[in-house]
Amino acid sequence: MGQSLVKNYIHIVFSTKHRVPLIHQPVQDELYSYIGRICKEMECQPIKIGGYTDHIHILCMLSKKIALMKLLEEVKSHSSKWMKTKGEILKKFYWQNGYGAFSVNPSQVNIVIAYIENQKEHHKRRSFQDEYRAILRKYKVEYDERYIWD
Repeated sequence: MGQSLVKNYIHIVFSTKHRVPLIHQPVQDELYSYIGRICKEMECQPIKIGGYTDHIHILCMLSKKIALMKLLEEVKSHSSKWMKTKGEILKKFYWQNGYGAFSVNPSQVNIVIAYIENQKEHHKRRSFQDEYRAILRKYKVEYDERYIWD
């Protein structure tokens, strides 16, 4: 086979350091756009970016040319530096150390898009921690609660 054909949908989730609720309008939409541009530059086509005041969800196509870890390194470092320029309260903005990344079946992409779009309503009933634990259970990811929130 002479061609390398890849189509990997990835749902990425990570929070602000200590889940501090710092992502508010008007910077929220700008942040999502900024992260989308980073993804495009890394040839990881963004499909939907959203979240809530203390975390973010990214649904994108992972490029065949880049490791997932490199994409996250670029997204988190550049967006964190960018957020620090957006006001006095954001000068101490940081993302958590880790992240969650989950493959998405192509037949489930629209469900994940709707899930990301509905974050504001979703978090009226459920904390980020509970949401994240549910995602980990859904994907059968083993984790140690002592280290998951760094």
